[in-house]
Amino acid sequence: MHFAPTEDHEILRQAVRDFAEKEGKPTAAERDEAMEWPANLVKKMGELGFLGVAVSDEYGGAGLDYISYAIVIEELSRVDASLGVIASVNNSLVCYGIEKFGTEEQKREFLVPLASGRSLGAFSLSEPGAGSDAASQKTTAVRDGDEYVINGTKNWVTNGDHADTIILMTITDPSKGHRGITAFLVDTHLPECKIMKVENKLGIRSAHSCQMAYDNYRVPAWRRLGAEGEGFKIAMTILNAGRIGIAGQALGIAQGAYEAALEYAKIREQFGKPIIENQAIGFTLADMATRIKASRLLTYEAAWRKDNHMDFIEAASMAKLYASETAMWTATKAIQVHGSNGYSKEYPVERFFRDAKITEIYEGTSEIQRLVISRELAK
Repeated sequence: MHFAPTEDHEILRQAVRDFAEKEGKPTAAERDEAMEWPANLVKKMGELGFLGVAVSDEYGGAGLDYISYAIVIEELSRVDASLGVIASVNNSLVCYGIEKFGTEEQKREFLVPLASGRSLGAFSLSEPGAGSDAASQKTTAVRDGDEYVINGTKNWVTNGDHADTIILMTITDPSKGHRGITAFLVDTHLPECKIMKVENKLGIRSAHSCQMAYDNYRVPAWRRLGAEGEGFKIAMTILNAGRIGIAGQALGIAQGAYEAALEYAKIREQFGKPIIENQAIGFTLADMATRIKASRLLTYEAAWRKDNHMDFIEAASMAKLYASETAMWTATKAIQVHGSNGYSKEYPVERFFRDAKITEIYEGTSEIQRLVISRELAK
């Protein structure tokens, strides 16, 4: 298998790294503390093509492969995981879904501005009573002539308060269970679509996640994504691809935490020598580097399989599972390497630690990933 990055991939990596270091890093801690949405940075990411990496250039995207996409999310998250998840949601949860399932009219109307960075997207599946059990939807869409009337509440809508378009999952036929779920492309600027609150989160605080309510929201039937009853299939297909992006995000968090720990271990002295010369510290850093490399290989393999039109569901779940748990483990160990300084906001590792945890939860918890993998193994 040849899924190693090419020279073009490495040129892209350097371009994204330069942007993240020069533009994102100086304000990352301040934005995290203040829960400040990075409006100017999102605009620049759009201009640089980071919000539609793998979308065909016919529809305003950069037309690159999924390894490129994983690299973009990895490098953004190496500095600021909030930037990484904002880009990941727009790329794989929104643009990918519209490009794969949308009509030509929907692609021209929604995908082109989303992929080119002129607008921003969000994905809305979770509800107060529907997390891992995604089929337990309560938000309804009732047909009324050439429109549907939507009512309900959604949770954890990342980008929601700044999105222009949301892929929204609703129930159109409660008697059919998950086969009664239908997807829509909704306009967030109508008054019947309301932001109820922005969550005060542990990590990725500069990327907003919202609770949103729909009160007799009317959406034209032509904005339905796919046929009635196809929403669950669409959501699961989108999430399968999205896990490559979250694996990339976790990989970037782990890389950032590792680099911070390595640098600190080289300059921090105890007992008359740099602590990296302490075997316990050196072995910890060796384990970090090894787990990160394994995560990168798993992530790039999943992306490579998708690029080559191969079955990638198991590979994506493995990558997301291992990379997210590696991010949490690496960030925890990075704090330990820093000692009491790791507990201080003067150092970046406490932010990496807080950012890492969500990668084990969203777009399918680690438990759900193990379920997906076990089912794939049983086929």
